[in-house]
Amino acid sequence: MPVVASSLHPATSRNAAGGPASSHAEAANSEYLWTLNFGPQHPATHTTLRLVLTLDGEKVVKAEPDIGYLHSGFEKLGESLDFNQYVTIVDRMNYISPLANEIAWHHTVEKLLGIEITPRCTYLRTILAELMRLHDHLLCVGAVALDLGAFTAFLYFFQQRELIYDIVEYASGQRFHTSYTRVGGVLFDVNNLWADKVRSFAKNFPKIHSEVDRLLTKNRIFVDRVKGVGVLSREDAINMGCTGPIARASGVVRDLRKDEPYLAYADLDFKIAASKNGDCYARYLVRMQEMLESIKIINQAIENIPAGPVNVELEGKSVLPSKPAVYRSIEGLIHHFEMIMPNRGFKVPVEELYACTESPNGELGFYIVADGEPRAYRARCRPPSFIHFATFQHLMPGYMLSDVPAILGSLNIIAAELDR
Repeated sequence: MPVVASSLHPATSRNAAGGPASSHAEAANSEYLWTLNFGPQHPATHTTLRLVLTLDGEKVVKAEPDIGYLHSGFEKLGESLDFNQYVTIVDRMNYISPLANEIAWHHTVEKLLGIEITPRCTYLRTILAELMRLHDHLLCVGAVALDLGAFTAFLYFFQQRELIYDIVEYASGQRFHTSYTRVGGVLFDVNNLWADKVRSFAKNFPKIHSEVDRLLTKNRIFVDRVKGVGVLSREDAINMGCTGPIARASGVVRDLRKDEPYLAYADLDFKIAASKNGDCYARYLVRMQEMLESIKIINQAIENIPAGPVNVELEGKSVLPSKPAVYRSIEGLIHHFEMIMPNRGFKVPVEELYACTESPNGELGFYIVADGEPRAYRARCRPPSFIHFATFQHLMPGYMLSDVPAILGSLNIIAAELDR
């Protein structure tokens, strides 16, 4: 991967014209420091991110990320909703790739309940997970380009996101918050027309990817804004718990799809995109390469998706019956009644369990404490953005105020994941 190495610490890697030259202590003692609230209304923060910057002129000497701005109580809601109802909450934790959160949640619940999903569901969830990876990376790369002045690249990639919305809507009936997965399967099966939509998207996407690659990868203005900026060393990435593209851009070649395979990833051929430089440019290149690998995965999965049921059998009384079964048979109606009534529902072991998936931004895990009731006694989420946002105060000091959008954009923070 064509990335130039830069191993210097930010405080010594740039001169006065481009970044840090003086020590932090010198700046901290200056009487000219002033405070700037960067967000939550700043355009480059996109959502409800809030950063408190301490500046010496235009140089950042301290950057304090402020978490928990939504106050929505996502995790607490998991104690009052059952394992299927809570999927409507987990997909709101990530408004960029919501289906990835749904897959991670029900992957954890199924491990808790000892349910093995069908081969068809395995491949279907794999395809959807990779579409969400594309969905997330498209917005991240496009938004960084937009913040740094490359509006055309943003438009190219945003149009591709619309095509993914169409595919997801055809499968689930919803474009955004789909609530598509269920314990033991998904809400609806897909048909051949859906598969043709996926094939068409996968065939045409590399052309658009190539166009944006030509617009950005060697663009002097873009490269000057991101190369050598926001450097995160491999050691710091490990010590701070970074995962996903941010860790892989710093040389941590770890990907749960390879290291702890789940769904159908063990059957599919793909490579892990990684770099060593750890700067904003490396994170951009890793995401661009991952998009092509996702297309490779989708092409293999869609051609080998097995026939058969998309939901597990009903004998275990852990899976909601299909709507036709509920409406057309007394057995389906009784089963549905047994599953949703407050004093009935899932047969749950008394156990604590953590499981995780490789979401677009890194390790996304759920920790469930089960006490035998059909809902979690405690549901805790390990969202990648919560971890990565903490690195901002390490990455930012010493750089210029104009570097804030590049560094923040390369971290791809989803504000809802910060809610505590």
